[in-house]
Amino acid sequence: IYYVSTNFFSSFNIRSLQIYSAMGNCCSDEPGGRSAVGGGGATSSQSNPAGGGGRNDALDFYLTSRGYRGLFSQIELSISASNLRDRDVLSKSDPMAVVYTKGRDGTLQEIGRTEVVLNSLNPKWITKHVVTYHFEVVQTLVFRVYDVDTQFHNLDVKMLKLDEQQFLGEATCALSQIVTKSDRLLTLDLVRKDESAGSNHPRNLGALTVYAEETVSSKTVTELILRCSDLESRDLFSRSDPFLVISKIVESGSPIPICKTEVLKNDLNPAWKPVLLNIQQVGSKDGPLIIECFNFNSNGKHDLLGKVQKSIADLEKLHSVGQGEHLFSTAIGHNQNKVLKSRLFVDKFSESVQHTFLDYLSGGCELNFMVAIDFTASNGNPRLPDSLHYNDPSGRPNAYQRVRTSALL
Repeated sequence: IYYVSTNFFSSFNIRSLQIYSAMGNCCSDEPGGRSAVGGGGATSSQSNPAGGGGRNDALDFYLTSRGYRGLFSQIELSISASNLRDRDVLSKSDPMAVVYTKGRDGTLQEIGRTEVVLNSLNPKWITKHVVTYHFEVVQTLVFRVYDVDTQFHNLDVKMLKLDEQQFLGEATCALSQIVTKSDRLLTLDLVRKDESAGSNHPRNLGALTVYAEETVSSKTVTELILRCSDLESRDLFSRSDPFLVISKIVESGSPIPICKTEVLKNDLNPAWKPVLLNIQQVGSKDGPLIIECFNFNSNGKHDLLGKVQKSIADLEKLHSVGQGEHLFSTAIGHNQNKVLKSRLFVDKFSESVQHTFLDYLSGGCELNFMVAIDFTASNGNPRLPDSLHYNDPSGRPNAYQRVRTSALL
């Protein structure tokens, strides 16, 4: 049980003091993969850097104020895979990737997990992971891909026991191998845990591609409410179930997904929940974004209903004039775009400043922290699984930890 009281001696707006969950709703998908991912105002799961402790804003401020500049950079990793093994009988695999750092003694430390992509052998995960790249240190990364069983799709990915999921393959590389590539794209073969990519006859289990991008610090957050009209109906006995995927175009010309809205059932004129994007996600206000509208299908083969290419600045103009932008489609084998009747509207566009913890400290915020320990014997022995305070060796949170985590989010 804990209590925190705060006193503000500045003019900061208390509403701007918000805790954003990493990547918005970066948890395993709801049934059918209908949940939103990546529109919560933060772009990635902050992790412990490979080969060192996590980023400490207060320490960074202390060092830089005294003229110290270390040879390190914050790097955001985007992950995709191709040609994965199909471990499901009646459908395709539901893959999730787990990222680790490997210490000098060979021990693995988990950085984070992606969301679960349903029914896909070629997933493009939206969840990003941030690591600190140290120029002078060899930092080894390990990527493992799992097929998540259907019975666990309603659980947060952090609560999944990996030994209960089907292993699809792993890949290992040094962080420097990624960041020194001209396009910062590195494709690795997935192999079994007891093999290495350099062995004589490794069994190829597909490929994993990692894209690295240096993060850009920005406190400006853009809130968008997007709406479409006159979408095409692709379902036989009902209307389409639309959702949006927003991707940025990187220097190599490849689209990297950064956000997915929730799925709205049976709606040809959908208006989605607000999406929060920051400069770290989109690159710059004038950087090109691809907004694709899909019709959801439970088999993972979503129908493209149309798309537009706009920057954040373009979306601001659409909102100011109150007009919609026609979606277009590109026929396979043709370079010409077909303009569709469907249109995309920006019902809300607003920019706000997301203050950091240091902003509040420098503004006069005072914290009083008190701790109380409950020794109630009725909760049982914490060494036994039936106790609410059970310390699971696998790291799975107990009932009290789950409640506290939910309250913070």
